[in-house]
Amino acid sequence: MRTTRLLENRSDRIIAAAVVALVGVTVLGVAVWGGPGSTEADPNVAAGVDAQPSGSVASTPGGPSPSGVTPRPSTSAKATPTARPPSAGPKTSRPRTPAGAKPDATNTGVRPGVKLSVVNGNVTFSTSGAVVEGKEFRGFVHVTGRNITFRNCLFRGGVATNNEFLLTTVRGTNTVVEDSEFAPAHPSARIDGIWAQNVSIYRANIHGSVDGVKTGSNVLIQDSFIHDLTWFASDPNQGGGETHNDGVQSLPGDTKLTLRHNTIDVSSLPAANAALQNAATEVRIENNWLDGGQCTLNFHPGNSSRLTSLYVVGNRFGRHSYYRCPILLSLQSSLAENSGNVWVDTNTPIPAPQQHN
Repeated sequence: MRTTRLLENRSDRIIAAAVVALVGVTVLGVAVWGGPGSTEADPNVAAGVDAQPSGSVASTPGGPSPSGVTPRPSTSAKATPTARPPSAGPKTSRPRTPAGAKPDATNTGVRPGVKLSVVNGNVTFSTSGAVVEGKEFRGFVHVTGRNITFRNCLFRGGVATNNEFLLTTVRGTNTVVEDSEFAPAHPSARIDGIWAQNVSIYRANIHGSVDGVKTGSNVLIQDSFIHDLTWFASDPNQGGGETHNDGVQSLPGDTKLTLRHNTIDVSSLPAANAALQNAATEVRIENNWLDGGQCTLNFHPGNSSRLTSLYVVGNRFGRHSYYRCPILLSLQSSLAENSGNVWVDTNTPIPAPQQHN
């Protein structure tokens, strides 16, 4: 069995939080706005809201290439996305399904009837305690404050000139994201959905990016739908090879990741890597619907010594992994608990994890 594809060298995509630079973005400090009915200034009428000169989302990059990322060539690599394009906007007529139902497009993302106001350009949120509601972000969004909540927002991003995330919370603390959609307007091998650290994400609909979520430490993703990511035949981050799409990817040294009651399905791609590529410790994978990838869950410590405190409990697995492999463990990994995991079509137990490097 091939393993090089499964272990995927992502060293050139690991981004050090300490050196993230915020260049060419509007920093919303005191001027952070609230949602409908808020007394705070709306950014569409507040001075200095348009972060992009001449209204061009391509004219203001999100910042210099982060540490550990190979500089991009000046000429974009030609690549063909194969996933369906992101939606033009959130659904506004869908009902909410009962608690416990499988997360899908009907019960995640922006809630019905929410009217969105457009925010152009890259923005940074620094005012602690802000509640941001009903916005469509046409630029890349950074969080640096504490206890900031995004609710009923659509994250579309801009044109990537470096590796970008539609939302990054790596410099924030206790960020909350609720009922929001992440769908890049300009899909690119350089764009992932969320860089999540110190964040709780509920009922998100994430699609169209290369990876759905890259996680740092202290991350909860719950009741969310990660699906229809975009595959490219050529990715500068993979030396010009194809993209290694992951629904969720954690990096070496991370800790405390919980995936609870989500649908993470990468089976639509011609060569996805995993629903979860995990290098973190203290990980709980509970009550999810999971499908696709070379192996659907892949636990490998990367440059860490070993992975501990891994719990995989009560999940339903589809049968579309390339190697018919629900769980792969490196020799440096072991599961603290592996129980109640079944095939979705028969409700029978999945096989024991494969284990090798």
